Amino acid sequence: MKQGNVLPDWIGGRSIIGVFLLASSVCGWTQTSSGPAPPGESAALTSAVHDLQQQVDELRAAVVEIRHEAAQYRAETAALRRELETVRGQSGGVEAAPRAGSYAAAAQSDTATPAEAAPPTARQESLAQRVASLEETSQLLNSKIDDQYQTKVESASKYRVRLSGIVLMNLFSNRGQTDNTDFPSFAIGPNQDNGNFGATLRQSEIGLEVFGPTIAGARTSGNLQADFAGGFVDTWNGASAGVFRLRIASMRMDWRRTSLLVGQDELFVSPLSPTSFASLAVPSLSYAGNLWSWTPQVRVEHRFDLADDQNITVQGGIFDNLTGEFPASSYFRSAGPGERSGQPAYGFRTAWTRRLFGRPLTLGGAGYYGRQVWAFDHYTDGWAGMADWDIPIVSRLSLSGEFYRGRAVGGIGGGVSRSVLFGGDPTSPATAVRGLNSIGGWSQFKFKANSKLEFNAAFGLDNPTSSEVRAAAASEQYVGPLRVQNRGGLVNFVYRPRSNLLFSTEYRHLQTFQLYGIDNTAEQVNMMMGILF
Repeated sequence: MKQGNVLPDWIGGRSIIGVFLLASSVCGWTQTSSGPAPPGESAALTSAVHDLQQQVDELRAAVVEIRHEAAQYRAETAALRRELETVRGQSGGVEAAPRAGSYAAAAQSDTATPAEAAPPTARQESLAQRVASLEETSQLLNSKIDDQYQTKVESASKYRVRLSGIVLMNLFSNRGQTDNTDFPSFAIGPNQDNGNFGATLRQSEIGLEVFGPTIAGARTSGNLQADFAGGFVDTWNGASAGVFRLRIASMRMDWRRTSLLVGQDELFVSPLSPTSFASLAVPSLSYAGNLWSWTPQVRVEHRFDLADDQNITVQGGIFDNLTGEFPASSYFRSAGPGERSGQPAYGFRTAWTRRLFGRPLTLGGAGYYGRQVWAFDHYTDGWAGMADWDIPIVSRLSLSGEFYRGRAVGGIGGGVSRSVLFGGDPTSPATAVRGLNSIGGWSQFKFKANSKLEFNAAFGLDNPTSSEVRAAAASEQYVGPLRVQNRGGLVNFVYRPRSNLLFSTEYRHLQTFQLYGIDNTAEQVNMMMGILF
């Protein structure tokens, strides 16, 4: 029964100290800034002091309100406690009379009507319930105040900022030659040694979310995400010193049914990826049927409600017209073939969603188009048609995946990373440039054994048109890869003993086909531990 006394004293002590320190800092700042200063600095100091004084006033008002509310709770608790003690005393006197041996008192008690005997007990129970409820409310208020005094992410603005991310450790063992040792996408050669073993933390991620004001009825927010998979430092043991890399930097305005996004974000025309913590730097099964990109874009989406558990989402927008080429310089930026077309790439997607087995069932279709201008004014039209699905089969089993058919879509992960084929020397004006046709997709089965453990199995395939690759390779001056198909398969489990802790193990198999019957395979076993924050 001490909650009512501890709460206001704790609040008052902490609040008065906080107000005193903040007011002292304001006074100290104003005194140290009272000397001569240039007009610009004086105005800035005046504005800063005004802001601090306003914050002090707001803090004082909040403290007064909290103390007033706590005092009300304490007074009500004390009154109820006194009333409860009074009722208990009356009830004790009534029960003591029969035990004294007075038959008259016992008879009088037995002959009392139910209406006269019931109210004290009922009243006592009611008061006890009210006191218990009030104590529970006081404890909740106390916990809320404690939560507000936790260390928060400090922001230069008054709006809330949330820090999130994952510290991820990958231990991996490979057999075969791959494009990337720690998160491979395709095989580049046969296994000629005993394989390799390594560890990395460069797939760890960090993110910041900013929740801004409501403007024109829309909630505003921002999202920034980065990892350490942007390359390697040219120094000793540089493989373990990943370069900080931008993934997502976007701003949103969300109305009730409409949203506007501006910034760099995931490819909304291809929204799904297989579940894997072995490959976070690039989505799993990339260049094996999984189209993806983090690209600057502007998009609008609108949701139509068909019924209580059904809706249709329509999305449309423009992208920075990327083609998958490496930059010409590590510092100065020059326009790529897509950007030289003078127009962005365009995307559109619509999806139908309903509830099934308590989870969303989604079927979507999308389209993509981007004009490209390669060297010596060789024009190519890049396009793709896509379908995606996420289907709960039973309560614990689901099937998800994507399919695409396109041309010159290396910029979004198609064609095993290639957009075009050169029929000769790329530096010659007479060399023909042809957009590479490709087809591919992936699918995944997910089984959730319980809320902490899930199993995933996925397979993907990307198939450029082999006849086009063969025709380009017939030139004696052809430069470029000869890949005509890439397959990827994986199985893994993810175990989360706590909401912020995960363990996972994955086996991945890659098989990449080239012209002239060359078939390269590679395997990886990856063990992971991650802490989410």
